[in-house]
Amino acid sequence: MAEQQPKVVSGLQLWQWRHRAILAAGATDVPRVEVDWLLQEVAGLDRLALRLESFKDRPQMQMDLSLEELDHLWQRRLNDRLPVQYIAGVTSWRRFKIAVSSAVLIPRPETEYLIDLAVTAAASNGAKELLRSGHWADLGTGSGAIALGLADAMPEAIIHAVDYSPEAMAIAQTNAQNLHLAERIRFYQGSWWEPLSSLKGQFSGMVSNPPYIPTSTLPTLQPEVFNHEPHLALDGGADGLDCIRHLITISPNYLRPGGVWLIEMMAGQAEAVRELLEAQGSYCNISIHADLAGIERFALAYRS
Repeated sequence: MAEQQPKVVSGLQLWQWRHRAILAAGATDVPRVEVDWLLQEVAGLDRLALRLESFKDRPQMQMDLSLEELDHLWQRRLNDRLPVQYIAGVTSWRRFKIAVSSAVLIPRPETEYLIDLAVTAAASNGAKELLRSGHWADLGTGSGAIALGLADAMPEAIIHAVDYSPEAMAIAQTNAQNLHLAERIRFYQGSWWEPLSSLKGQFSGMVSNPPYIPTSTLPTLQPEVFNHEPHLALDGGADGLDCIRHLITISPNYLRPGGVWLIEMMAGQAEAVRELLEAQGSYCNISIHADLAGIERFALAYRS
């Protein structure tokens, strides 16, 4: 929404809208905190101004949307369960503000831990300098969140970000430009490792948050997810493991010995993923890691 011309509204009008929006949120089981988060993004208000309602007396305020546009989108939040991040066009992730649209999955806070695991894995391996300064892949980059996190955390590494969706790729590239990390990340439109075939055997690490939800489970997801987020980034096939199975099979061709293999997965998939890694025969030091809620969500292994 940053490309739109600012719209002018009075503080009183915005205060009245906020009051109505909070009441409507309560009536439709939408968290009322989303109203203030949205106003922080589209009207530039801070938490103190919202809490004290001090903006009410301002004669003019600038917003990214007109009040009519904001209200229309808020009605979609209430009635169609449109995620508030798509209304604002941004979400917070690690220390970044990342542009998002319905072409990409909204990056989740738990996925932030993938970056910490990658950095720890690179630092604890015997060839840590090689890992920190080598080639790293973010497969299925979506908004580019993981690639941005890797580039920020490992400034000597070259990050290769791949996504099948041209629309997602455009958003990821925009985010890299906005966050001044574009020179550190190379972008490729394609399927998984395929665009990186010229670098076989040279990768220090691979990080991925692939589709992992079983097809039959998709309709049971929250309507915010099922009706608005891209199914290409969610649907992991009959058992949810199609993409993970592919990454386990193909990745040894691309990773150098000691290279890191790291993915996010769904609750309940850890043992199956561990068994697939062990059966493939090219991995060692396989470990499963829980998120902050105690859910086994990440699988880490090294190329033998």
